[in-house]
Amino acid sequence: MLQLEQLYKIIDQEAENLIWPAEPAGLYTPLKYMMDMGGKRLRPRLCLLTYNLYKDDIGSHILTPAMALEVFHNFTLIHDDIMDRANIRRGMPTVYRKWNSNTAILSGDTMCLWAFKMLNKAPKEHLQEALNLFTRTTIEVCEGQQLDMDFETRDNVSLTEYINMIGLKTSVLLACAASMGAIIAGVNKATYQGFYDFAYKLGLAFQIQDDYLDSFGEESIFGKKVGGDIINNKKTWLLIKCLEEANKDKASAIKLKQLLSIDSSRSDEKIKAVKEFYSNFNIDTKALQTINSLYEEALTSLNNLNLSNIQKEQIESFAAALVSRKK
Repeated sequence: MLQLEQLYKIIDQEAENLIWPAEPAGLYTPLKYMMDMGGKRLRPRLCLLTYNLYKDDIGSHILTPAMALEVFHNFTLIHDDIMDRANIRRGMPTVYRKWNSNTAILSGDTMCLWAFKMLNKAPKEHLQEALNLFTRTTIEVCEGQQLDMDFETRDNVSLTEYINMIGLKTSVLLACAASMGAIIAGVNKATYQGFYDFAYKLGLAFQIQDDYLDSFGEESIFGKKVGGDIINNKKTWLLIKCLEEANKDKASAIKLKQLLSIDSSRSDEKIKAVKEFYSNFNIDTKALQTINSLYEEALTSLNNLNLSNIQKEQIESFAAALVSRKK
């Protein structure tokens, strides 16, 4: 079994070795630009990690399906940036800003289809199971994105609804990655379902951490403008929890409503005021507590998998790094 750093280096090398058609350049240049931005590559890393817990023969039969997850993930980011009108992604202009929305849509669509093409490189004996999981996951991610957009037009969204939405939009792809590696390694259904449950909980923690960092992270480290969710009144865990707390007191509810109505032209003022309001209600602390709680639930899912100490330490190290990240 390889060390995490070795697995990560293999995935980074595989990403660098991806070859895209040269023509039509208007389609594939933006696609390559998006993939070359880098990113954390969590999903292919996790896929390779769970595979390597059981198998040492690392080749295209696992690496190509693992990278299919990354290609699909980047497709969702291209389309997310269009919907959010985001200017910056990973410290660089987003695809739709560098080119235009039509180009971004078509390049993103192509990435989605390439992901399925790449997944077909999975071993024949595991292909149908892997394909069923991936297909279900891609649909669920789209369902999660639709719910996220629906929330934009609603005044009230419960934390339960929010958790369901991020479970679809974020967690299922991470869970798919963990389960995919185990499937291709040939483990039984109970085992790869256990990895799915682990990564699903971890994905919830990851997304709430993302919400937290968008408000309280360091912009130079986070890679995009801090406070973007606040400016757009995006229904994040922090805002929903804050609304829940503020609505217990009429004066606080009125004050928060006033802050949320601050015009976007006064963005810095709005970000500062809302962050102070969050802190007054300990929303930042409560978010970190929730992240830690979900992290512990994820680790509990591993206890049923009959992992050796070395295997458990390997995957727990991955999880710990995920919830302690700053970007």
